[in-house]
Amino acid sequence: MNSRRLILHVDDDPQFTRALAARLAIFGIEARPLNDPRYALEELALGQYRVVLLDLDMPQLDGIEVLRQIKTYDGGIQVVVLTDLVPMTTLLQGLRLGAEATLFKPVRDVEPLVSVIDDVFRKLDRWWEALEELTRRRQAELELLAN
Repeated sequence: MNSRRLILHVDDDPQFTRALAARLAIFGIEARPLNDPRYALEELALGQYRVVLLDLDMPQLDGIEVLRQIKTYDGGIQVVVLTDLVPMTTLLQGLRLGAEATLFKPVRDVEPLVSVIDDVFRKLDRWWEALEELTRRRQAELELLAN
């Protein structure tokens, strides 16, 4: 488990990503902005991100396509959608593709977003704990078989 709460924020609006990063930092969340969604996979491969904050309505590349690419690359990366008003079918498609939650801009009160991000990190921690427990049990089993 990693106590560092680092997220990748994919949104085509640099002013918004900077402002939100400053607001999230108050809560101990480090949000790295990526303002061109075409580079999302490249950034994920370079960074240690397990959580992505994703806008769906971007001119360079559709956010649904970015979500699809992220989940194909690594299904364990948790994606929280933070977007403007979009068609209901787009939201439903995002949920079907594995988005963890959806919130809407503008973000007047950051606390609901922080709560969702906290929940996502707790979920990831539970998965890591389960994997560590499985590893310990398998190691103990192998040691028993070896004796």
